[in-house]
Amino acid sequence: MANNYNIKLQSPSFSAWSPGGEVSRQVAVMMSGGVDSSVTAHLLKEQGFEVVGITMQIPAACNTGSRGCCGADAAFVCEQLGICHYFVDVRLAFEQLIIEPFRKSYLEGQTPNPCVDCNTLLKFSLVWDLLEKEFGIKYVATGHYAQVIENQGRYYLGRGKDKNKDQSYFLYGIGLDRLPGFILPLGGLAKQEVRAIASELDLTVADKAESMELCFAGEGDYRVALTVGQADMEGELTDMSGKVIGAHKGISNYTIGQRRGLGYAGGEPLYVGKIDAGSNTVALGTRDEVSFSKVQAGQLNVLIAEEFTAGAKLFGKVRSYNDPLACTVVDVSESGVSVEFDEVLFAPTPGQKLVIYNEYDYIVAGGTITKACK
Repeated sequence: MANNYNIKLQSPSFSAWSPGGEVSRQVAVMMSGGVDSSVTAHLLKEQGFEVVGITMQIPAACNTGSRGCCGADAAFVCEQLGICHYFVDVRLAFEQLIIEPFRKSYLEGQTPNPCVDCNTLLKFSLVWDLLEKEFGIKYVATGHYAQVIENQGRYYLGRGKDKNKDQSYFLYGIGLDRLPGFILPLGGLAKQEVRAIASELDLTVADKAESMELCFAGEGDYRVALTVGQADMEGELTDMSGKVIGAHKGISNYTIGQRRGLGYAGGEPLYVGKIDAGSNTVALGTRDEVSFSKVQAGQLNVLIAEEFTAGAKLFGKVRSYNDPLACTVVDVSESGVSVEFDEVLFAPTPGQKLVIYNEYDYIVAGGTITKACK
């Protein structure tokens, strides 16, 4: 499959990896050049693993400024830690599997989550396959704040110990068969502990700021990654009943729940409540009008099948931050799931992800939001 996208391992950044131990003690660490993945590599080496750092070489949609887009920092950290480092060229796959669907989603009035898609379709699929083929590696690690829990021979994906930093939301798409080989050393740590470790090691990235933007959009906002002209097709701005109240600047400039930059000043705070790509309209509503309790999602990945049934009382998130909230699974089918939350949620957004947890904070399933209603 990787060959279909011309995914290939580049020459080693410094020296070639030549492990001498057992496969069970060999691990590839996906490294972005940030403090989290750097400390992950260090911790695993300290635990006796033979570690190789891997950085995906992706297309850059704009000037990436001082941060860089292809992981030069990751290579230098690996040299500092005394481990080997390689780039994996995924530019074609990233363009076709991540960027093009990203652009298409905005054209359809949705708000995609390319970080989840990158994890699901590249890191934990095509790139992992390539690493197995090239190195015989069975284990892959990342610097995400989440946990893999083993219980009686079964593996679960759970929230990180530091709930304020938990990143399990972004990982729900991993294949169930991959969990036994997935290592998350930071799952039991807090961010300040990780930075402290990096400082003690005097890593070059110890004080590096976290990236808050899309990796392929550099240090700008997402619009730089959209096709020229997509964000400039003006259309009608309406209220939630369809009454025209103004003009919008192009649907790609708006996301559900947005309040600033609407180009309209009403008597009370208004938010983007609906984006209709077919009619090229953007509807504004009050907070109550854009809040819903029922959410539907498709393109599901199920990790605990026996708990993912109609009537199940679980907990769901429609955004990466905040704690999961109580919900009931209304209906499950091959095409998707419908859940009803115990309380209304502000602006569940088509294109974003619904991730469902059980009472132990293990992920039961997740999917892409398709619709929200009262």
